[in-house]
This record gives sequence, C-alpha cells and structure tokens, in this order.
Amino acid sequence: MTRPVLQLEKVERCYRQGETALSVLSGGDFALFPGQSVALVAPSGAGKSTLLHIAGLLERPEGGEVYVDGAPTTHMSDDARTALRRNSIGFVYQFHHLLPEFSALENIMLPQMIAGLSRAKARDRSLELLDYLGLAARAKHRPAELSGGEQQRVAIARAVANGPGVLLADEPTGNLDPHTADHVFQALETLVKATGLATLVATHNEGLALRMTRRVTLKEGMIVEI
Repeated sequence: MTRPVLQLEKVERCYRQGETALSVLSGGDFALFPGQSVALVAPSGAGKSTLLHIAGLLERPEGGEVYVDGAPTTHMSDDARTALRRNSIGFVYQFHHLLPEFSALENIMLPQMIAGLSRAKARDRSLELLDYLGLAARAKHRPAELSGGEQQRVAIARAVANGPGVLLADEPTGNLDPHTADHVFQALETLVKATGLATLVATHNEGLALRMTRRVTLKEGMIVEI
C-alpha cells in the first residue's frame, strides 16, 4: 500500500488566553497520499491555519506526531525541521508574497538557488513551470505588472519549484474573483495530475472544494471526512 506523504497522528494543539484554554486540535488524525487533493473546509476561527502550520512544520503540536515521508518530525531539531520543510513541503497563501523587485522568473528561481541548484538549472526549471502554467510570455514581468491570477500562479510555481511531495495552500483563491479563482485552481489541478503532488487546501469556496479528491473539516478538535 502507498505510504502517506503527510500523516498527523493524535495531534493536539491548545492556545491559552489568560485563564482560558482553547483547544484547536484534540487528537486529530489525518493522512494525505500522493496525487490526492484534499479540501479543508471549516468556518473562520475553527483552526484551519493552525492545522496547516502544524502540517507544514511551522508549529509544533503539544501532543501526537506529524510524519513527513514516513519520518517523525515533532522531536526533530529546528534546523532539521527547516531542512525537511524546504525540500518536502511547498506553501501558497491568500496573498502571493512575491518579491516585488524581481521578475516572475527570478521569484521562482530563488528558492531553487537557495537549495543549491545552479543558476542555469534553476532558470530552465522555472521557465518550464511558467510555460506549464501558461505564463511563459510573462517571465520577465515583475509582480506589479501581473494580474492577481497571474501572481498567484507564479506563487504556485515558486512553491513547487523544489519538487516537494506536499503542497499546503491557505485560501489560495480567496483574494480573487470567481473566474480568476477557477483559472488558478485549474493550474493547480494540472500540476497535481502531472506530478503526483499531494495538496491540502484550506478554502471557503465550496465549488472548488467539490472538485477535489476529498473534503475534510474540523469538528470538536478532530479532523473529520465530509
């Protein structure tokens, strides 16, 4: 049987507000397999971003374990978690966070060069991704010269540039009009099908959620299939 690329096992996360304890996750279990696209659908404040941060090794759970490619991560050193996150997990947020002084091409090249790839190889891979996402003609444009949908597609290309097995996205189309959101989601679907990438996407867009492999929600601190 195929091994999950991401697995949460009995994960617990609690926030304290003065004397009050707010339990966001209380024994959450979840497994994400290669090629799956999973929609995380829940009301604002339910803990979607917290779940993504824990899954992406940006926060440590207070209990339970997070496995990435079968490796337990909770007790890894900060440096080891950072290295694993850089190589195995891509992130896309509601706001694209592209560097304004660099072109679309350069924004995608940078994480690859930081990871040790040569400039020439990073350029080739970045051009390939831009072409794949229908943005080859926009390679030299800076973010301010791109539409919102184009900026978000560049952000997706940057997130997958280092070939991660998992892509985590937090409301990636929440800032876009319905037509543009659909175009961006189609680009994401194409990448998933072509590469076997596994994606977990927090979204309020029910239409997009219905097009994904699975849908989950947060209920009383548990991760529940819809």
